[in-house]
Amino acid sequence: MDVISVIRTKRDRGVLSDDQIDWVIDAYTRGEVADEQMSALAMAILLNGMTRAEIARWTAAMINSGERMNFSALTRPTADKHSTGGVGDKITLPLAPLVAACGAAVPQLSGRGLGHTGGTLDKLESIPGWRALLSNAEMLDVLDTTGAVICAAGDGLAPADKKLYALRDVTGTVEAIPLIASSIMSKKIAEGTGSLVLDVKVGSGAFMKNIDDARELASTMVGLGTDHGVKTVALLTDMATPLGLTAGNALEVRESVEVLAGGGPADVVELTLALAREMLDAAGIKDADPAKALADGSAMDVWRRMIAAQGGDPDATLPTAREQHVITAPASGTLTRLDAYDVGVAAWRLGAGRARKEDPVQAGAGVELHAKPGERVTEGQPLLTLHTDTPERFEYAIKSLQGAYDIDTQGANGFTPNPIVLDRIA
Repeated sequence: MDVISVIRTKRDRGVLSDDQIDWVIDAYTRGEVADEQMSALAMAILLNGMTRAEIARWTAAMINSGERMNFSALTRPTADKHSTGGVGDKITLPLAPLVAACGAAVPQLSGRGLGHTGGTLDKLESIPGWRALLSNAEMLDVLDTTGAVICAAGDGLAPADKKLYALRDVTGTVEAIPLIASSIMSKKIAEGTGSLVLDVKVGSGAFMKNIDDARELASTMVGLGTDHGVKTVALLTDMATPLGLTAGNALEVRESVEVLAGGGPADVVELTLALAREMLDAAGIKDADPAKALADGSAMDVWRRMIAAQGGDPDATLPTAREQHVITAPASGTLTRLDAYDVGVAAWRLGAGRARKEDPVQAGAGVELHAKPGERVTEGQPLLTLHTDTPERFEYAIKSLQGAYDIDTQGANGFTPNPIVLDRIA
C-alpha cells in the first residue's frame, strides 16, 4: 500500500477500499504518511466527497487508532450530547447534571473554544480549582459517584482524529462533511456512550450556515452512530442569534447556574429541556421529568457535587473583568436581528476566545446582551456590555459589532424570532 495511490483514487473521484482507509489512517497516526500527503487527501475528500460506506470505515479506523472506553460497570444507562458549536452555547453546563438527576450517567467529553465559538472546558475553568484533565479512573469515579462528568478527552481516544483535526484547521479542509462527521463520531463512539444526542447548530454563528448542509451533516452522523451500535438522534437548532444573554467564560457559567436555580433565559431553558428529554428517551428512561428536576433543585445538587468532585468550589466567586464598555441602542423600536457570529467575534477579540489552541483566555471577558430579537428597545438604553481585562481590546470588539444588529423603528409588526429547535433527525 502506498499513499500516492490512495490520494489518486480520491482525486479521480474513486471509492477508497476498506484496506486503503485502514492503512492510511494507521500510517498517518504513526507518522509514516506526512502531513502534506494527508492534506492532499483531505482536500480530495472535500472536493469529491465520500460514500456512506467510506465514511463509516474511515470513522471505524479512527476509533481503532486508540483506546475505547467501557462504561458497562455502571448501574445507569449512559447518554451523551455533542454540539457542533456556537455563540453563548453553555447548554452542556446545566444539561449534564440535569440528565444525571433524572437517572442517566452522562460522560461528557468536551473541548476548548477556537475562534468565535466558545469551549465548555474554558468556561468551567473559570471556576476556582476546577480540573478538566482527569485520568480514565478519575473520570469513571466522578461518573459513578455523581452521575455526570465534564472533562477533556484523553490522548488515547481517537489519536488519529487529534492529528487530522489540527491539520484540517490549517489547510482549508474543515468544511468537508465526511471529515466533520467522522471526527465528531469517532470520539463519541470511542468514548463508549450507549446513546448520543447531537445538537447541530444552524445560522451565522454556527459552522453550518444553512439548514440543508446541517441536515446532511446530522443525517451522516446519525447514520454513523447507528452503524456503530450507538442510539443516535439529532436536533437542528438555531444559531442566528446568541444563546441566552451572555457570551464568555465566567459570564456563561453564571448564567448556567441561574438556569440550574430555576431561572435563566427562556431560550437556554427551552433548549436544555429539549435535549434532556431526547437524552433520557435515548437512554430508555421514560418516566423522568427534567423540568421538575430543575424546579426542585435536584439538578443543582448534582452540579455542586460534580464541580466539587473535579476540584472546583461551587460557592466560589466567579472572576469578573476589570473593564466594561456599554453599547447603547441608537434608536427606539423593535430589535429584529442580533448576529451571533459578530457577537462571537467581539467576545473573542475581548479575550474570551483564542486564535490558536495554545492561546490563553480571560475568564471574565465576553459580551452581555440586554435585549434579544423581538424585544422593544429605547434609544440610549444599554444594548450590549463588553467585558475585558485589557481595555485596548474594546476598539476591535466594537468594530466587529458594527452592523451586528437591526432595530425596526416602525414597530416590526408580525416579526417573530426563529424557533430554537428547527428539525429533528433520527
